[in-house]
Amino acid sequence: MFLAGLAGGMVNSIAGGGSFITFPALIAAGVPPIAANATNTFASCAGYVGGAAGFRQELWTHRACLPRILLCASLGGGCGAWLLLQTSSVTFNRVVPWLLLFATILLVWGEPLQQRWRLTAGTYAALSRITTALLTVLLLLVCTYGGFFNAGLGIILLAYLTFAGYQDIHLMNGLKLIVSAMVALWAIAVFGAGDLIAWREGAIVMAGTLVGGYGAARTARLVNPERVRQVIIAVAAGMTAYFFIWG
Repeated sequence: MFLAGLAGGMVNSIAGGGSFITFPALIAAGVPPIAANATNTFASCAGYVGGAAGFRQELWTHRACLPRILLCASLGGGCGAWLLLQTSSVTFNRVVPWLLLFATILLVWGEPLQQRWRLTAGTYAALSRITTALLTVLLLLVCTYGGFFNAGLGIILLAYLTFAGYQDIHLMNGLKLIVSAMVALWAIAVFGAGDLIAWREGAIVMAGTLVGGYGAARTARLVNPERVRQVIIAVAAGMTAYFFIWG
C-alpha cells in the first residue's frame, strides 16, 4: 500500500490519475469499494499538499486568484462528499465513466474551444462577465465531482484550466493540486463524520503519496511541457476506457 501511494502521488503531481493505483490497492487490502473511495480521498490528500508545495513558486505569482478558487473547492468538496453519502452504488458506477469521457474530450479540445470563446467574448463585451460567471460555476461543479469521486479529479481540473485559458503546464499542475487538496480536506471531514474512512490503510497509502507527490513536483520542471501534456492525455484516455469496462 505504501508503494501504491508512492506511485500514485507521483502520477497525481505530474498528470493526474494516481487513484488508479491507490484505489485498487485499497480494495486489494480488503476495504469495501465505497469505503475505498472515501479512504482514497483521505490517502491522496497528503500527496496533493506535498505536490502543491513543490509548485509554490508558480502559485505565489498567481496568488490573487487563489481565494475565489479555494472557496469553490471548499464548497464543492463538501457538497460532493455529502452527495456520495446519498448515492447508491449502482448510480455511482454508471455516472463516473461518462464524466471522465467528457473530461478527456475537454482536455484534448479545450484549448481551441477556449480560443473561440475568448474571440467571441472580445467582440461582445457583455460576454466577458458571462465568461467569468460560467467559469466559476463550472469550477464549483468540478470540485463537487471531486468530493463525490476523487479519481479523475486532476484530469478534469486540467481540462477546466485549459478551457479557462491557462497555458503554463507547471502553474496548471500547481493549481490542480492545491484545489484537489482543498476538495479532499472538506470531503474527508464529511466522510469521517459518516464513518466511511479506513484510517489505518489510508494512513499507509497517505505516507507514500506525500513522498511521491512532493518528489515528482520538484522534478516535473525538468520535463518538456508538451511531453507532460501528452502523458496527461494518455492517462485521461486510459482512465476513461478503464471506467467504462469497470463500470
